[in-house]
Amino acid sequence: MTAKKILTPLSPAETEILRLVWQLNGPTVQQVCDTLPTGRQITYATVQTMLRRLEKKGYLRHESRGKAHVFIPAVRKDQVLGSAVRSFLDKLFGGNAVPLVQYLAENKHITADDVEQLKTLLNEPHSKK
Repeated sequence: MTAKKILTPLSPAETEILRLVWQLNGPTVQQVCDTLPTGRQITYATVQTMLRRLEKKGYLRHESRGKAHVFIPAVRKDQVLGSAVRSFLDKLFGGNAVPLVQYLAENKHITADDVEQLKTLLNEPHSKK
C-alpha cells in the first residue's frame, strides 16, 4: 500500500469494480466477472479494461500467478473514501458537511441512533492521519 496521494476520480463502473477487488481480496479478471450482479451485462474484456484502467490510475497493481493476473489494491479503502467524500462535499456543498447531514436528517436517511453514534464519534479523541 502506498502513502497518501492525489487520487484521480473514478467512474461509477470503476468504483463498482474496485469495490469487488477489495471484497474478493486479490481476484483474477474471471473472478471479478463471476461476482458481478446477475443483471450486469459486462463482458470479460470490459472488466479487464477497467481493471487495467484502475491500475493505470494507481488504484490497483497486479501480480502474475501462472497464466492469470491477480489484482491487488494499491491504495487503502479509507483513502479512496476520503477522496470521494471530499470531492462530493466540495462539489455539492462547498466543502461544508452540515447541509449534507441536514438533508439526510430531514429526509429520514439517518436515525436518532445514527445521530447518537455520530455524537460519540465526535467526542472521541482521535489522531490525524
